[in-house]
Amino acid sequence: MTHEEQVPDAAEAARRARFGALPERIRLADTVEEKQAVAPDPARTAYNDDEWLVRNCV
Repeated sequence: MTHEEQVPDAAEAARRARFGALPERIRLADTVEEKQAVAPDPARTAYNDDEWLVRNCV
């Protein structure tokens, strides 16, 4: 069996130009976006000492 050199055709050259190298790595930190699910509600976290009295005794 003889080894024959094959001359790359235009389609093979185009494939090598397009897919010949891997793309650059992307860091995980660049792929994640942190965003709050709901805007903070100050009324929800506000505590009133007398609220339980108003809700339960009135």
